[in-house]
Amino acid sequence: MRLHILGAATGLALALAGCVSSGGLHPDGQPLDPASLEAGRSLAAFTPSPAAWPQQDWWSGLGDARLAALIDEALANNPDLAAADARARQAQAEAGVADAARGPTLDAGASVAGARIPTTVMPASAGGGHFALAKYAYGNFSWDLDLWGGKRAAWEAALGQARAAEIERRAARIEVSANVARAYVQLGYAYAQQDVAKAELERAGHARTLTRQRVAAGIDSQVQLKQGDEEVASAEQQAAVAARAIDAARSSLAVLLGRGPDRGQAIARPQVLRPATLAVPPDLPVDLIGHRADLVAARWRVEAASRDIQAAKAEFLPNVSLGALAGFVALGGGTNLFQMPARFYNVGPSVSLPLFDGGRRRANLAGQDAAYDLAVAQYNKTLVGAVNEVADDLSALRSYGEQIAAQQRALEAADQAWQLAEQRYRAGVGSYLEALSVRQQLLADEQRMAGLQAQQVDASVQLIQALGGGFRPQPGDDVAATPVSTSPRD
Repeated sequence: MRLHILGAATGLALALAGCVSSGGLHPDGQPLDPASLEAGRSLAAFTPSPAAWPQQDWWSGLGDARLAALIDEALANNPDLAAADARARQAQAEAGVADAARGPTLDAGASVAGARIPTTVMPASAGGGHFALAKYAYGNFSWDLDLWGGKRAAWEAALGQARAAEIERRAARIEVSANVARAYVQLGYAYAQQDVAKAELERAGHARTLTRQRVAAGIDSQVQLKQGDEEVASAEQQAAVAARAIDAARSSLAVLLGRGPDRGQAIARPQVLRPATLAVPPDLPVDLIGHRADLVAARWRVEAASRDIQAAKAEFLPNVSLGALAGFVALGGGTNLFQMPARFYNVGPSVSLPLFDGGRRRANLAGQDAAYDLAVAQYNKTLVGAVNEVADDLSALRSYGEQIAAQQRALEAADQAWQLAEQRYRAGVGSYLEALSVRQQLLADEQRMAGLQAQQVDASVQLIQALGGGFRPQPGDDVAATPVSTSPRD
């Protein structure tokens, strides 16, 4: 008896020693701590304000009701948003599949088949040599007990991916709204360019007419006349550029609205937009992870990847399954299938112990470790990019404010020079050609001012997007309020 026990123990020890092992496999990625990203010096010049985070309807602060209507239209029809919605539903369905795999299954079936059994298999007295019907009905029950929580971890990973897809759907809405606003700004700037180009074409035309008269009078030469021709042609080219810019901005808006090109052509000229009033939120790097949808989604991807590692590790452990099979079998056309002698059943647990799989489980775990490292790297990249994006947009806004102030002084000086030139002409001191030359500088300054104002509004929209675009975490986004999981090494 002792020899039997010793043999069984030895066999069990050898079996366990030969089991596949996850030893030595672990991920290396470490999520960044937002507080470790130094931003104090870069943001020191900006006054923090608790109310600095954008509102969900931030575009109303730009002061154009038509823009708000265009954004609403885009949010209802944009194909990218439809794709994001579909991805979110697909991820939710995959989570449902993972959840269903945790529970028991029950299925049933029945079949009827006819066959002639030869007498070499069954004697004639038992029915051999005749055609007979074989009838079969059964019910099957099975349940994987998931002793180590591997299937639960897989379900939680699928839930994390579904939550990330849902948040990315909201991030796509923020991106579309920002892109519509930026395209709208470009449309307004293109119209401003067209105004300046038309004014320059009119000025160049008057100057060429005067030059032609002076050439005919022998005052100027053909050189000045050709220079006038060049200015007119250049102004015509700039007018064509402005017209093309209007068409391009309208086309971009039509795409964002999910409509055809005629919808873009129906968009009226925007009014001058004012940049949004923005400040720096306090404790920016830390709080930013809860206000940007892409960061929240990236953190959910990290959480999901850590659960996938747990599920992969559970495959290395033994597991117990429960199973039961019952049914009826009958042979012959006149035999009643559902009778006691035709019944059969089988009930019993089963134990699985992984011994050798050619390295499949280790390869799967190594792949999940790499997926975790990839999710962490993507999160870290998004976090670093987000903090730097906010700082760069704030710096750009400050720079545009300074440039606009300087350009305003230049514009006022050019306007005063134009007025003086006109006064000199009316007083008979200077020529109108000289006055038109001074007006050329005024128009150039007006064009630069229009460009700076458009860039300022565009930068404010980009800052709004960098600060989260009005994203507000919902109760299901609770991962945004907790630190990211550290590397699951054990």
